[in-house]
Amino acid sequence: MSDWKSLLTEALEGGKVSAEAAGNIELYLAGTASPVGGEAITELLKAGEWQEIDDRFFKTLAFGTGGLRGRTVGKVVTKAEEGKGGPLDRPEHPCVGTATMNFFNLKRAMVGLVTYVRDRYQGEGKPSLVIGHDTRHFSRDFAETCAKVCTDLGCDAYLFEAERATPEISFAIRHLNADSGVCLTASHNPHHDNGFKAYIDDGGQLVEPHATGVIAEVNALKTEAYEALPEDQQGKLTILGAEMDRIYMDKLRTVLLRPDLLEGRKAKVVYTNLHGTGGVIIVPMLRELGFEVITVPEQDGGDGRFPTVESPNPENAPALAKAIALAEEVNADAVIGTDPDCDRMGVAVRNAAGEMELLTGNQIGSLIGWYRIKTMFELGWLTESNRSRAVLVKTLVTTELQRAVAEKFGISVVNTLTGFKYIGEKLKKYEDAIPADKKGDYRSLTEAESRKLRLEYSKFFVFGGEESYGYLGSDFVRDKDGNASAVMFAELAAYAMSESTTIAGLRDQVWEEFGVYLEQGKNIVMEGGEGARKIAALVDSYTTHPPQEIDGSEVVAVKDYAKGGFYDEEGDEIPEAAMLFVDFADGRRFAVRPSGTEPKIKYYLFGKGETKEEVEGSLDALWTALEKDAHERMS
Repeated sequence: MSDWKSLLTEALEGGKVSAEAAGNIELYLAGTASPVGGEAITELLKAGEWQEIDDRFFKTLAFGTGGLRGRTVGKVVTKAEEGKGGPLDRPEHPCVGTATMNFFNLKRAMVGLVTYVRDRYQGEGKPSLVIGHDTRHFSRDFAETCAKVCTDLGCDAYLFEAERATPEISFAIRHLNADSGVCLTASHNPHHDNGFKAYIDDGGQLVEPHATGVIAEVNALKTEAYEALPEDQQGKLTILGAEMDRIYMDKLRTVLLRPDLLEGRKAKVVYTNLHGTGGVIIVPMLRELGFEVITVPEQDGGDGRFPTVESPNPENAPALAKAIALAEEVNADAVIGTDPDCDRMGVAVRNAAGEMELLTGNQIGSLIGWYRIKTMFELGWLTESNRSRAVLVKTLVTTELQRAVAEKFGISVVNTLTGFKYIGEKLKKYEDAIPADKKGDYRSLTEAESRKLRLEYSKFFVFGGEESYGYLGSDFVRDKDGNASAVMFAELAAYAMSESTTIAGLRDQVWEEFGVYLEQGKNIVMEGGEGARKIAALVDSYTTHPPQEIDGSEVVAVKDYAKGGFYDEEGDEIPEAAMLFVDFADGRRFAVRPSGTEPKIKYYLFGKGETKEEVEGSLDALWTALEKDAHERMS
């Protein structure tokens, strides 16, 4: 019996390691080609790192709202994993485990995806996949491995030459008529994480039936090993670079509704990509549009350590602190920040007092949506006769201010589950509804041509988004797009200047017309295997024992999406999901759900009133009560 086996048997018999973890250790070592797998596990067993072992092996990594995500650097890094070390202080080898992001899980995921794509392929030649990555630890290694699996198994691979924003991968899939795609990213997660985000041929993320199909293929694989096809049957590797960037940037220009607003209005903007991918497109794009763009030098370069921020998430105020300080120094009009894979955008703007003020994702989305709907009517794109075919798509946990705005203009609103893949699914539905003999090669149409078809035969998507700082203003990308968001925000800023006000001023005008809508996003973090079990138990408690009264207000309605039977505004069934919505007699609401990509349970609080101070106070009180209730449920 090998060293790790005897140690594992002893730990299992002594109750130090669970049966699930022990089984997954056996599974991993039987199926990995890692040169340090057994050595790393032996180190952990000898050191008695029971919590670390549980965290790494309590499950096998599974698809969530963003695909696969997990630690690629452990809390405890073994000497075997550290090896000779890697670039930017990372270990030489990724984190050993079945619940972590490493070559074992990566190759199984890629082989499963390629197998699914090949099985459904009906075209001539070979299936093709687009592969991109962000700046995280191991992202380039993972991307090159995915490309090799792809070509070895008979598919053509388009691999970006270096880091690129996630939305550009979605765009490239559509532009190249590829059959699938992958981005190696963990979006805004901490530096120790990485992930595998999969797309299908329309440029959208995996939804049913594709998600189930791919997962079935992946779960059938117990090893990362695969047999490459003979060389003459293998696929071709093509490198994508500046040429694709240019095509994408030219398409981004079409997101502008009134380019004339930007003429002669040279706003000064501070931008930070938080050590990620956003600077590749956003900086040259905004400069082409006439903006003076100043970047935060120490955050410009790609760096998977994200060394200047605690969290590379633009929805967290500290992440934009350096950019805001620079904006004060150079007297900039606004700050824009994007997360490492540039699908999320956060901003700070000057208010009436001349101070930099952070806007929430709900406020940013509401303002962009309000401006775009209003302007489309002013331009005559939307009219009394066709507005019934215009639609705003948002997630259920996104502010109802967007519904109020849309309904005032007489356009419809559709709510989806959390996850931009569901918004992408709606875009595919609207595209597919156009008669084949009318749409021709839809992806080659101009925005004006596709808009005309959608307004005549289907639904015209005017705007979409989610509260977590993700927005989309067109359908040539099927994921949230930080690059397009920056362009839309730039136009909003130019509009505010043309009206002799600020974006904060526009926000206040919208509140004055529709009421003050405020939201708060809260979460309770519980990491590792034990944390996952606590989250599951807490979520289950809301289903079995929903609250009756919180903070002195009676519960008047509960919607438990885990029980199914819910339909959206278009009559499409909403998939079952672990999410509970609670309405109170005083008008406040909250939703609770486990994160699909992070070790946390998320709470969404909603309120409306006449003043900002009033609503903020009521939501603060609600969270105090909810947090106390949550801890009582876990006790």
